[in-house]
Amino acid sequence: MATSVLRFFGPRGGASALASSATHRCAASSYRPISNAATKAISANNLLLQTSSSRFFSSSEDLDAIKRRNIGISAHIDSGKTTLTERILFYTGRIKSIHDVRGKDGVGAKMDSMDLEREKGITIQSAATFCRWKDAHINIIDTPGHVDFTIEVERALRVLDGGILVLCGVSGVQSQSLTVDRQMKRYNVPRLAFINKLDRQGSNPNKVINDLRNQLKLNASAVQLPIGLEDKHTGVVDLIRNKSYKFDGERGENVVEGEVPDDMKDLVEEKRMELIEKLADVDDEIGELFLMEEEPTEEQLKEAIRRQTIACKFVPVFMGSAFKNKGVQALLDGVVDYLPEPSEKANFALDRSQDEKEVQVSCNKDDPLLALAFKLEETPFGQLTYMRIYQGMLKKGNQIHNVNDGKKIKLARIVRMHSNDMEEIEEAHAGDVVAMFGVDCRSMDTFSDGNMNIAMSSMFVPQPVMSLAVKPAETKMQNNFAKALTKFTKEDPTLRVKVDSETKETVLSGMGELHLEVYIERMKREYNVECISGQPNVNYKETIAARAEFDWLHKKQSGGSGQYAKVTGYIEPMTEEEIKELGKPNEFKNKCIGTNIPPEYYPSCEKGMNDAMHEGSLVGCEVEGIRVVLQDGASHAVDSSDMAFRICMANAIRETMKSAQPSVLEPVMTVEVEIPSEFQGAVTASLSKRMGMIQSSDMNDDGSGLKLEAHVPLANMFGYSTELRSLTQGKGEFTMEYFNHTPVPRNVQDELMEKYKMERLEKEAAA
Repeated sequence: MATSVLRFFGPRGGASALASSATHRCAASSYRPISNAATKAISANNLLLQTSSSRFFSSSEDLDAIKRRNIGISAHIDSGKTTLTERILFYTGRIKSIHDVRGKDGVGAKMDSMDLEREKGITIQSAATFCRWKDAHINIIDTPGHVDFTIEVERALRVLDGGILVLCGVSGVQSQSLTVDRQMKRYNVPRLAFINKLDRQGSNPNKVINDLRNQLKLNASAVQLPIGLEDKHTGVVDLIRNKSYKFDGERGENVVEGEVPDDMKDLVEEKRMELIEKLADVDDEIGELFLMEEEPTEEQLKEAIRRQTIACKFVPVFMGSAFKNKGVQALLDGVVDYLPEPSEKANFALDRSQDEKEVQVSCNKDDPLLALAFKLEETPFGQLTYMRIYQGMLKKGNQIHNVNDGKKIKLARIVRMHSNDMEEIEEAHAGDVVAMFGVDCRSMDTFSDGNMNIAMSSMFVPQPVMSLAVKPAETKMQNNFAKALTKFTKEDPTLRVKVDSETKETVLSGMGELHLEVYIERMKREYNVECISGQPNVNYKETIAARAEFDWLHKKQSGGSGQYAKVTGYIEPMTEEEIKELGKPNEFKNKCIGTNIPPEYYPSCEKGMNDAMHEGSLVGCEVEGIRVVLQDGASHAVDSSDMAFRICMANAIRETMKSAQPSVLEPVMTVEVEIPSEFQGAVTASLSKRMGMIQSSDMNDDGSGLKLEAHVPLANMFGYSTELRSLTQGKGEFTMEYFNHTPVPRNVQDELMEKYKMERLEKEAAA
């Protein structure tokens, strides 16, 4: 079998490649055939020459002539995103050595720059970097996989042009994979799929592709097949070129191209035909060839995959094992071949001068500036603002205009980020992702050069599901405590801080237990603030199940001008469809005829309704799903006022809710538990004990592992991670994300009402 060796010119070979050929100026991020003699010569030259990354990114003029890709790497937790990014940086010459994610060697992965990330072995903050592969400049954002930090994925996908969805070759599509899929679809992000960890026992790429098709409803098909699985995984077969690629060398840097193994030829032919069929379903050119029973050429296949990937109608699936250094270079080729240029992905802004009419952004560097600040970070040098430039250009020393608040800002420093390292640049063009110092703004602010009133649309921000009462351990830490909370809430839109008006407690709300735990730990490390935290409070809500009439009189006389207001009408429940269509949880309808209530008091009545919605009558929680209809009322020429009608309406609703079959709603989470199959009984019983409803139970093909999905009330999930570790000898793991709010059982509602009543009595006694 004829083979040729393709040597990767990375951190050890980049300079020698430059020395050997003037035409390979950027060869440090590619591979090409060489002889054994050349290999030895290159090894000798490596000791003499080193090429810095700035050699490849020295000027913006260089970038004009090359391709650009802005991509995000997203996946379920522990699918290998950061490990994959580490290999990408190594093979493109951005780093000179590879380190483990958990930092066992004392260094840790480049993209996990926080100590907490290296200790826990998870990504907490998205991190940006850039690299060069062949003739393409690639901006990369590595995102967290844990659902508690999903806002980091949300903001990355909002500004990126393409994505890599990483999937575990054993577990396939998992709960956070579904969340990432929804986010990619929300922003129409073209994607590649990379099935990782094919070296692990039980890996099955066919099952993963079926999961993509059945669970995510994607038109996905393999463009590669693995050569061997588990401990026999050595490389991949390219279905488009009909070539095999094996990855030799200490770090997989030698890519050996060869013919398709004889024992795989039938399977390759079958999967190639499957690829053509999937493309024919969405691409006219391939569909026509398929009907005429003609074989498409390599170029026709590549062009069709690119067209339909950019149109979000097809997902090419790549294979490999990042940890074992297999398949990463081929994936990088796929990024360049199939993901869009910034100009190829349609982006829209809102024209404020035309009632927020949608206008398409040009992505031309010569047009007026339009940029979006999508992430903020506090550094020793001040606020670092990550910016995606959609059109126009940024130049050091120029003034830019914040469209949202009208402020003008002079650009002092523009940098490209490489995790926590920075490289200063003079200018950046449309399509770039850069960072800036000295820009005081909020996340999702739009910037222009002052010549237009156009703003980019914001992103979806999920509501927090868990709250925690926090306070500094010592009074002298109060200033640092306030600074930390200000910084963190500015960085993270899902972290909310409020001071309870009655208890005067500072309440921190977030996306889950780990989310809040990380910020409390960061306060200790970054601001030297020890915090005392209370039991997390679940965000209960209240609603009604029946219609009820109200006829309420508010009358108060205490000498001089008094208060007088009367309202009549009814309250009724709203359906989920009505709430979704309306876009808000409650509705106020004015059906008054005549002037018994003067028209100037209608807004006060609506404000009174909103007051009642903020604090329900059962347990003092937010009320949702209620329609309030005002039909009539009465007023007094002297004693009626805005305040009188506001108080009257609020009291009327609170009292009427008691006779409208009120109920308390609690947040229910979708919990996905992965365990060895021998622990199924104990884990199922523990979920049932926590009032969980088992939705599905999937066994691995070899029967060794089990994936359980259940809906469990959030209030019952505290401390579950400790229990799961105990039940499974530390082998089990779980993830959860918000599903919906459902009514609590009657006994739980009675307990919550009694607790609320006692708290009110204690407050009154203290007052």
